[in-house]
Amino acid sequence: MTYPKELKEYPQLEEKTYPFRIFFNECRDARPEQNILFLHWHEHFEIIVMKKGRAIFHVDSMPYEAGPGDVILVPSGGLHVGYSMQRGDVSFASIVFHASLFKERTEDLQHEQFVAPYLDNRYQFPVKPSDHESSCSAYYTLLDSAISEVLQKGPAFQLVVKNQLHLFFTLLARSFPPQLSTGRVQNQRHSVNRERFKPLLEHLEHHFDEKITIESAARFVNLNPYHFCKMFKKLTGRTFIDYVNLYRMNEAERLLLETDYTVTEIAGKVGCDNPNYFTKLYKQYKGRTPSGARK
Repeated sequence: MTYPKELKEYPQLEEKTYPFRIFFNECRDARPEQNILFLHWHEHFEIIVMKKGRAIFHVDSMPYEAGPGDVILVPSGGLHVGYSMQRGDVSFASIVFHASLFKERTEDLQHEQFVAPYLDNRYQFPVKPSDHESSCSAYYTLLDSAISEVLQKGPAFQLVVKNQLHLFFTLLARSFPPQLSTGRVQNQRHSVNRERFKPLLEHLEHHFDEKITIESAARFVNLNPYHFCKMFKKLTGRTFIDYVNLYRMNEAERLLLETDYTVTEIAGKVGCDNPNYFTKLYKQYKGRTPSGARK
């Protein structure tokens, strides 16, 4: 699994006519609580299809456990992150697509009534649909079929995938009609939370090597330290200090694998003045020493 340096992602999709892509994620011999999907967001929809192992994904402040066969829906703009729940291999596919994939359907009144409200983010489907309506699991075969189409790349596979994704959203809209959905209220609450914290997360992304206290981070989002810690843990699944340390060690791992900097130099670049402490911290988060990572 590669580590994306930017918190906001701009996924490279198939092409402008068919703006979708399927990413295959695999973490071998993952440890419990190991970061398997780095915190990020993008202006695309993401459907996570769990293949192997068990994981917990935090989507806009809420945790969702997932095992083989489970599906997690990440709305456009939603902050999301994932952690392994057990030791062993963990794998999942991420189907990422932009709402413009269905732009030619704007003349279709049925589409505008049932599907468009979700594509426009006026409403949101439940993040884990089968927890709310067990019959939704029958629709997941469409996602498996889309994944197979991408792997096989047969004639017009892009068109097949496009139609399968639209049918998937249509069937979900049948189970969760926008006219009866509470998704508007949930969407507003989640949007406030994630938008409030995005500037802080972007600041940490560019200044992770600088010292920052809980108090100063709380002031950044106009919260007192107690409520800040509580909301931050809900949003990311980790405490603020733990998140900062993890971000630093992820960056350290990238530098170890992609550059020729010494371990001491890398320690300084990620805000650890003491190389011995850096080695201890790296081993705590990555399960091996920095020198072991390079070997």
